[in-house]
Amino acid sequence: MLRFPKFSAVFVFFLLLFTGNLAISQTAAPVSADGKKNGKPLHLFIIGNSFSGNAARYLRELSEEGGHPLTIGRAELGGCSLQRHWELAEAAEANPDDPKGKAYNGKSLKMLLSEGVWDVVTLQQYSMLSGDVETYRPYARKLYDYIRKLQPSAKIVFHQTWAYRSDADGFGQVATGKLAQSEKEMWEKSREAYHTIARELGAPIIPTGDAFWQLSSDRKWGYRKDTGFDFSKPQPPNLPNQDHSLHMGYRWNNAKLEFDSHHASPAGCYLGSLVWYGFLFGESPVNLKFVPETVPADFAAQLRKTAWSTVKKIKQSEPGFHGLKD
Repeated sequence: MLRFPKFSAVFVFFLLLFTGNLAISQTAAPVSADGKKNGKPLHLFIIGNSFSGNAARYLRELSEEGGHPLTIGRAELGGCSLQRHWELAEAAEANPDDPKGKAYNGKSLKMLLSEGVWDVVTLQQYSMLSGDVETYRPYARKLYDYIRKLQPSAKIVFHQTWAYRSDADGFGQVATGKLAQSEKEMWEKSREAYHTIARELGAPIIPTGDAFWQLSSDRKWGYRKDTGFDFSKPQPPNLPNQDHSLHMGYRWNNAKLEFDSHHASPAGCYLGSLVWYGFLFGESPVNLKFVPETVPADFAAQLRKTAWSTVKKIKQSEPGFHGLKD
């Protein structure tokens, strides 16, 4: 019998936070005064869960600094899979008045998608299922076709999510009844699944998962578990060394040591947003100045370089849409 790892209270908090946290539009500041940028906003609609929320957390700040007006629409539910997004859309189609189909703050996916004309619409799989390609079928195609009917001019893109931290107490599903045994295996299998489905549908990929692995596997910049910390008898407020962690990791909640090996830390959110920036605008984020307060300057510089090198690599390997300004 397949046994999923236990989720920490932090993980549950993120699920609750994102459940119903939808249909939020954000508009970036006007184009910069140098006049180099196109003043027409990019309209981005994100269909996902807490991982998409993490990955696009700082996208607004980056787009403002880069002089790219941006409007974001969201349909995000904590822990939501492609199957669930489709079943919600299907319920709303069967009965537009059925509250079951209006899971996004009282609105259906159709209602949200119909609120504007979107340039880019993103899709992603629930991270726990991301390494099992069969969990994408037939829901990825159904959602793709559904979006295409509602937004015929939109570019539909898959957001490749990331693997869990190397010291996680369990990793994502790679086949029915089988879990990945390491961060590397979860990344490899999820990457393969995303690329398989993207090829089937002729859709490009935002390679956030690749950027995470590139950093995590780096000898200098990758996170390494603190072997000197006594995890059997932790004493508040002491925490293990978590330098360069792209995941939330350990933190104290009152007198309880909590662990979230899934969601992105501020550094991970920054990396994700940098990847999205480079992908959407076809422009290097290396010289952008915005950095979240808790991310050290030297690590932030490496994150910017990693994001852009990852975007350039996928642009070279797979033809298609990789930035509006290419």
